[in-house]
Amino acid sequence: MDNNQFTPKEINPLGSLDEWEDDLLERYPDPEKIASAKSTESYRNYEEPARDTVREFYRLNHTHQTYDFVMEKQRQYLSFDKKEMAIWDAFDFLNQLVDDSDPDTDLDQFQHLLQTSEAIRRDGHPDWMVLVGLMHDMGKVLCLFGEPQWAVVGDTFPVGCAYSDKIIYPEFFKENPDYNNPKYNTKYGIYEPNCGLRNVHMSWGHDEYIYQMMKDSIPEGGLYMLRYHSFYAWHREGAYEHLLDDHDREMLQWVKLFNPYDLYSKCPVPPDWKELKPYYTALIEKYLPKTLKF
Repeated sequence: MDNNQFTPKEINPLGSLDEWEDDLLERYPDPEKIASAKSTESYRNYEEPARDTVREFYRLNHTHQTYDFVMEKQRQYLSFDKKEMAIWDAFDFLNQLVDDSDPDTDLDQFQHLLQTSEAIRRDGHPDWMVLVGLMHDMGKVLCLFGEPQWAVVGDTFPVGCAYSDKIIYPEFFKENPDYNNPKYNTKYGIYEPNCGLRNVHMSWGHDEYIYQMMKDSIPEGGLYMLRYHSFYAWHREGAYEHLLDDHDREMLQWVKLFNPYDLYSKCPVPPDWKELKPYYTALIEKYLPKTLKF
């Protein structure tokens, strides 16, 4: 596959990653959890998208996220040989993604992660889940390695089998080469019934990348949160039951627990880092190595 055709210069359907986060709020309101900046009733329904760029994002995503594309990105990035940084330097690196033109927030990526992790901590969840909140978007550094947004953010879904109509904008899959490929377009495709999600290849993005980075550091519930927090067709719509095993069904509760903190903790008031630093320094030392490989 010629990956030179997938460049950020050619396609840039969303103005910023913050814009993407705002769209998630509109699409997936959950009145039971977390919202503090505004009421959940004020969020728009996804069926009335506020931005044409969202449709274009999904057209590109659904057209180009093929099985072969995912295999190529796994080979390209999961060797983690691009960069090695101390954890706090990694957060500084991530902060290069801030878009000053975003009208809804002037907080950087690290502040969003702190808001998520602090909301989790306030509710008394285990400290490893607080760490998940702090690290869950670290995989967005893929943008800084030249990846377009449609290969970094967005709802994720299995590749190598038929696409569910529960995925956002399923009509765009008709332009995907796998859509008419008999190897990939059946219910099970290359998979076996109830094979378990651990044996299923997901569309490429920041979820899979951060999962692979953290898979030896935190408990299984946290790993499911990282790996599947964008798999809305599963944890919000109930799709792909035929690929799940009992372990997936058990872990689903953790994914559902995490998502409202990610979606609804965003707020214009930044956390007090001076006050929080000792806690998070100790938390990172407990679970993570001194440096991260990207």
